[in-house]
This record gives sequence, structure tokens and C-alpha cells, in this order.
Amino acid sequence: MSDQYDAIVVGARCAGATTAMLLARRGYRVLVVDRAKFPSDTLSTHVIHAPGVAALDRWGLLDTVLATGCPPIEHYSFDFGPFVINGTTRPAEGQTAAYAPRRTVLDEILVNAGAAAGATVEEEFNVDGLIFDDGKVSGIRGHSRNMKEENLRSRIVIGADGRASRVAKAVQARSYEEKPRLQWPFYTYFSELPVDGFETYIRPFRGFGAAATNDGLTMLVVSWPYAEAHSYKADVEGNYYRTLELVPQFASRVKAARREAPFLGGAVPNYLRVPFGPGWALVGDAGYTKDPITAQGINRRLPRCRTMLRGC
Repeated sequence: MSDQYDAIVVGARCAGATTAMLLARRGYRVLVVDRAKFPSDTLSTHVIHAPGVAALDRWGLLDTVLATGCPPIEHYSFDFGPFVINGTTRPAEGQTAAYAPRRTVLDEILVNAGAAAGATVEEEFNVDGLIFDDGKVSGIRGHSRNMKEENLRSRIVIGADGRASRVAKAVQARSYEEKPRLQWPFYTYFSELPVDGFETYIRPFRGFGAAATNDGLTMLVVSWPYAEAHSYKADVEGNYYRTLELVPQFASRVKAARREAPFLGGAVPNYLRVPFGPGWALVGDAGYTKDPITAQGINRRLPRCRTMLRGC
């Protein structure tokens, strides 16, 4: 049976949608599938630093993100108590501002960009397994919302389906450079909470950071060591607010604000996975995750335009 597509991308969020978009722009026949329906949210503190912003600009998508009203982050501060480091980021292709668009906003923009480039987008599609021919991945098995089962073939299957990647499991992608979990964060959103750029506060065994996002909201994430996760989870709301009291002037700002969402969070594993094999590749969280204390997640998930089909 001939291939229906050059590439099938499993997962249509940051890594998957942009991979599909870049391949489609090069003229490849691309299908991208996701079990979600867009727009929809996902667990993410969603700060995009200057290198990621430069990529959005290079792809012609930055103006669309800015049109959503997401404010720029032009200043960074790291408050360690005895001293504070303030400054701006190193320019990346002329970009110096960061942005923190909600994933309900960003992911839909990226999915639409993939479709506009010519990729076929299938939402609410569940991948049940992969198709193998002589040890090489040659497609996917899955079903749509109406439970219609489909076998779809391609030259390569790209797993962009997150830390619990079905693609990675099916091909038995080996993990390496595994490190212990470092922190347990919870975040939520506040209205009427002014911040000066990206504010980060570090205190002994505690830390929190805040950045403005869409719709006049501010994302505020509070982290404890992973070893204390049980204590944190025993009273998330109380421990969250007690941590903020370590910086009284910031806590007073939060008391004057209004929480607009539930608390979200959880620890993230640290690992690398073997990123490719016969007929398959992994991008984004499917192939690599790192503790969010670095705040580099989305930056590292926006792919560069490299051809993945060579030799497949």
C-alpha cells in the first residue's frame, strides 16, 4: 500500500503543530492528529523567551500572537532576599521581549498555522497504536470521535504527544540522562495583580514567579522541593499563600487581587529519549523534558526547520 502522507504528527500543540507547519511549508504531505479539540488548555506556565519569540516572528506568527492582547515582558528580576538581579534578556534575532500567552490562545494559533500551510489537521482523534512493516514504523492506527477506526500510512510518524507519548512507548524509545524531580509547583491566575515584567522570588527551599498573560490576568506559580510534595499537596491553597508571605510586599499585592482559576500543577520528570529510529521521530516533551524551574519549556519545544524525512 502506498503512503498516504509523507509525515504523520501525533500531537498538535507547540511542538507538533509547528513541526507539521514547517514540513507542510516545504511541500510535504502532512497529517497532524490530536485527541483534544482546539482551543483547549493544557498544563503549562507558558512563558516564551526571546529565542522562541524570534521563531514566531520568523514564521510570520508573532503579529497574530500580539493581536490577542498578550502584553510584552521586557524586564526580568530575580529577588534572592539579600540582593536582586534586574535586567533585560540577551537579544535573539532582534527580539528582546518575552510573552506568556495562554495555551488556549497560542495552541490554536499554531494549529491554524499548520492547516494554513497545507497540513491536514484531525482533532479529537485517538491513536491506538502504530503500524509496523518489517520493523519500520509505517503509520498509525486510531479512531475519531465517532469511533470510526482508521489505518493511516506515512513515511515517518513523529511523536509530539507529550511525556506519556504513545509513540515513544510503541517504539520502545530508550530514556537516558534521567535526573530526579526537583520541585513541585502549583500555579493559578489572578486579575488586578500588577507585575513588572517577569518577577521571580527565591527564598530558602521556596520560590515563586509571576508574569502577565492574556485577558488582564497574571500567572503566578509557587514551588516547593519535590521532597516536600506530600506536605504541599495536603493544603495547596494554604501553603501557596503562606509561601507568598515570605515576601510581604508581594503578598500584599496578591491580597488586593482576585484569583480567577483553580490551582494547577505537578512535578515534571527530567530525561532525554533516543529521538529517532526506523520510520519514527520524537519532538517536544515526547523526546525531552526538563524541570520547569528553568522556564525554558516552550522555547525548547518550538522546532527549527530541519528535514526529518531524509533517509526514511
